[in-house]
Amino acid sequence: MTEASTQHGLNAQLTLEELRADVASGAIDTVVVAITDSLGRLQGKRCGARSFLEDVLDHGAEGCNYLLAVDVEMNTIDGYAMSSWESGYGDMVMLPDVSTLRRVPWQQGTAMVLCDIMWADKSPVVASPRQILRAQVERLEKLGYRAHMGTELEFLMFDDSYREAWQKNYHGLDASTQYNVDYSLLGTARLEPVIRSIRTNMEAAGLVVESSKGECNLGQQEITFRFDEALSACDKHTFYKSGAKEIADQHGKSVSFMAKYDQREGNSCHIHFSLTDLDGNPVLPGDGEHGFSPVMEHFMAGQLNALKELTYFLAPNVNSYKRFVEGSFAPTAIAWGMDNRSCALRVVGHGRGLRTEMRVGGGDLNPYLAAAALIAAAIHGLENRLPLEPVMQGSAYASDADRLPTNLRDSRDLLAESSIARKAFGDAVVDHYVHAAGIELKAYDSAVTDWERVRGFERL
Repeated sequence: MTEASTQHGLNAQLTLEELRADVASGAIDTVVVAITDSLGRLQGKRCGARSFLEDVLDHGAEGCNYLLAVDVEMNTIDGYAMSSWESGYGDMVMLPDVSTLRRVPWQQGTAMVLCDIMWADKSPVVASPRQILRAQVERLEKLGYRAHMGTELEFLMFDDSYREAWQKNYHGLDASTQYNVDYSLLGTARLEPVIRSIRTNMEAAGLVVESSKGECNLGQQEITFRFDEALSACDKHTFYKSGAKEIADQHGKSVSFMAKYDQREGNSCHIHFSLTDLDGNPVLPGDGEHGFSPVMEHFMAGQLNALKELTYFLAPNVNSYKRFVEGSFAPTAIAWGMDNRSCALRVVGHGRGLRTEMRVGGGDLNPYLAAAALIAAAIHGLENRLPLEPVMQGSAYASDADRLPTNLRDSRDLLAESSIARKAFGDAVVDHYVHAAGIELKAYDSAVTDWERVRGFERL
């Protein structure tokens, strides 16, 4: 099994000078040039390291513009403004952001760099998730604030490899634990060879691991990382999510981040979110009720006010909405509470650590789009000085608070009509992702499920 290399020690974020030295010595021979597509997946090319340094670094690498206009099966889809047969499916330019350069310790001789996506004239591709987040970060900084985030991803681990799971049509898989191992050290010990490999490889790639722990569903685990500025946090999220799958596969296992695999607990992606001023000073704590500043109140009010219209960016798939079950630790009510896990927005920490935890998202979300939505919502609250509604006391599940959308169709329609989204992102971005939601719905509506066969094959 592949273990993290200790040749360069921990915190092995690569500088360009170190890459040049490693290429010259033969330690690195491959550079993965990657973008994040509309579904939150890493896509791209493996470049020869010399070619990367001599050509791709300055000029970028080309990729077909359908990469932001396909479904999960990589089918080309009609109806996107940016990509079609009529326009010839031309190229985009993947321009490396060297601040994201890092080793891929579980792949021999390999480094990775994330890219911004440009057209040939170097104008940004506005529907690119990374550019969407960049734009919201810039909007927020014009108001004098900087966003800091940490994402908490849950996944299910199976003793079947990905190839075996495919051959079984994802039926009858062997979960890596047989009972609820939430916080259990004994129950998670048998998974430790794989989980440790993920942790140590991520550390060797420059990510700072906070902890790993068992969760409620069978085989369910969570690994958390130190928070960072919003764009960097999302870069690390995508690197980790893809890497965890690759490392599990090297161990003959498989992991799934889908929001709701079965009728037990789903996989969440809670997003911790705080603000500082541009000098790094916290702006959320204050002398008001609950120890909040006025900025904190507007910051939270915006997230709550815009949540219904922007739910799509936290729950982008048909399956996402099956997580929203009352009493399941997934929220259903649009409410906030102090350390209250029944609410969509949970307030945690104190002093410099005061922050919100958005609990709506599942493990299937695109982190750039989710983070952009939360920042856009916060800006909405700050610009309009929205008042904060009263704190939720007790269970939000039993309250009369407004509810989240319960299906993708409603969420898509709310996004399509959202003035908040169109002001923040522009019509081109909103229309792109409304169309993406429609494609997902069309695919689902035409599918015949096992549930239908069991109910209807003989008895109907």
